[in-house]
Amino acid sequence: MDHPFTIAALYRFATFSDPKSIAADLRILCAKLQTCGTLIVAGEGINGTVAGGEAAIAALVAHIRSLPGCADLDVKYASAPAAPFARMKVKVKAEIVTLGAGDLDPANQAGTYLDPAQWNDLIADPDTVIIDTRNAYEVSVGSFEGAVDPGTRAFRDFPAWFDRFAEDLREQGRSPRIAMFCTGGIRCEKSTALAKARGFDEVYHLRGGILRYLEEMPEAQSRWQGDCYVFDERVAVGHGLKAGDYTTCRACGLPYQRDSAHDCSADASGAWPHRG
Repeated sequence: MDHPFTIAALYRFATFSDPKSIAADLRILCAKLQTCGTLIVAGEGINGTVAGGEAAIAALVAHIRSLPGCADLDVKYASAPAAPFARMKVKVKAEIVTLGAGDLDPANQAGTYLDPAQWNDLIADPDTVIIDTRNAYEVSVGSFEGAVDPGTRAFRDFPAWFDRFAEDLREQGRSPRIAMFCTGGIRCEKSTALAKARGFDEVYHLRGGILRYLEEMPEAQSRWQGDCYVFDERVAVGHGLKAGDYTTCRACGLPYQRDSAHDCSADASGAWPHRG
């Protein structure tokens, strides 16, 4: 089957002095290239997923990489036989991923990147504190061995949890190495900036997130347990990014394994899931 649409999921923390102007130029370019999807621009950088013809996406990515601080833009590519989005939206927001923790500077103050092999070495050390920065419904599908689950419903809940967790560490007289991870890298990158702003010096995050880890790390050497929740029709993926045996509840929006019992009465508030 032909796949005429190239999909690019991208983000970059960078310092934009005039995000409105950058967004205006992107709207013009995206209309010219006839792309679809969403781009979010803020003073802290750019984030989004876009789709279009191969040449159009290449031109758009090249333009974004020409923006200040975006030469090393992180992009993950996929393909589709039809347009995966109805229209193109370019939005200007206060943050490219909503944390609500005040004036952080992920472009300059994030933790240290680690590739999958380095990550395995770090989290094998019992003195390393491993923190899953995703939401609880994502963690329920799978996580790294020994990782702390904050139990959050939305990313904006993470700062309050981290501040309580940090206080507990300090009461124990501990200032450990901290390893953070998320699905594709954006949330853990911003979380490491939060941890460093709170006074922790040795802070690390997984380059490319869980998805790159599952793509590159041989299963026999992996420290990942379960599957990884993803925000598309696959619902969850495993090693080699093979689709897992999960579906989504139409009532509450939560993932659950096919042919297993699922009771969403505990989530009657309708608050799940949040993708922040």
